[in-house]
Amino acid sequence: MTAQNELTLQNQPLTAGLFEPNRTGLALDDYDYPLPETLIARYPLPERDQSRMLVLNRQTGEISHHLFSELPNTLSAGDLMALNNTKVLPARFYGNRQGLTGRVEILMLNPSPESSLEWTALIRPARKMNAGTIVELPGTQATLEILSVGERGCCRVRVHPAEHGDVSILMERVGLMPIPPYLRRDPEEDDKQRYQTVFAKVPGAQAAPTASLHFTPNVLETIAGKGVYTSEVTLAVSAGTFRTVEADEITEHRMDPEAYTIPEASASVIQQAKNAGGRILAVGTTVAKTLETSAHRHEGLVQAESGWSDLFIYPGFRFQTVDMLLTNFHLPKSTLLMLVSAFAGRENIAAAYREALEQQYRFFSYGDCMLIL
Repeated sequence: MTAQNELTLQNQPLTAGLFEPNRTGLALDDYDYPLPETLIARYPLPERDQSRMLVLNRQTGEISHHLFSELPNTLSAGDLMALNNTKVLPARFYGNRQGLTGRVEILMLNPSPESSLEWTALIRPARKMNAGTIVELPGTQATLEILSVGERGCCRVRVHPAEHGDVSILMERVGLMPIPPYLRRDPEEDDKQRYQTVFAKVPGAQAAPTASLHFTPNVLETIAGKGVYTSEVTLAVSAGTFRTVEADEITEHRMDPEAYTIPEASASVIQQAKNAGGRILAVGTTVAKTLETSAHRHEGLVQAESGWSDLFIYPGFRFQTVDMLLTNFHLPKSTLLMLVSAFAGRENIAAAYREALEQQYRFFSYGDCMLIL
């Protein structure tokens, strides 16, 4: 660790709730930890599978260090790897209120069932928006009309796409990839490919299932060659995943619902592997959430279905399907950090994060990963 990073950690003992033992795990401060900004990965590595992979045994607490390309070595014939095949939409726009110059940021979330031109969107700064406000999109004749303003920047908008004729076409032509704000940069051309998994198929996500960003066709082929089953589910990553927790007691937090689908073939092979004693590897917290949502609705069995999940997983939750979890390193005080703490135990996660900080792992979406066994 550099001297600067060591100083950053030493100067923040009161915000290191994750690293303090004997906490209940039910207070928001229990998931705070000091992170040097230098460890936030602002860009991906040149090769996807060369990210580092910290392996944590949740039974023994043992930690070891690997490259992601070694993932196949941890799997055995009969295991099953579940992937989220959602595809990130270029759903971010920058515009301005009609006749004004200040920048407005729009993140399109979900289309209305009644009209493909009406969407729910997150808008910043929302405090300057009122029903009837028109937002212009530079470089196009399209505009957004604010229909209503809700809580936390959530608005209903109508798109007047002019010559584009379709919102999806508008996104493809002038939309930007919704890379996370903590990258502190505008989206670049390379993000269209790198902020997307190599197996993305089903459009609809506003954020990538980031644990999957490390996969390459070669890694997938190697895993299949070992006799490991693969199944795909879809969870359209949206505000429910990245919404900030504002309640001091996490039990008071409510997740925004996110759409998910488990195909018949996936449900069948998951149950087949489970019945035969194979381990289920959830690639990412979104897959874990999808499988556990279904299992908790159907007495422990994963069923073929489509629906909406608002499942909030935090310590005390009983996992019924997932045996292993591949995940990136998550933001302090985030619901994702709470989920992995529920899976591995908060003190195990604290030890793993402390080790990752000391070894200067790269954090967040474009960063390194952790495999929890």
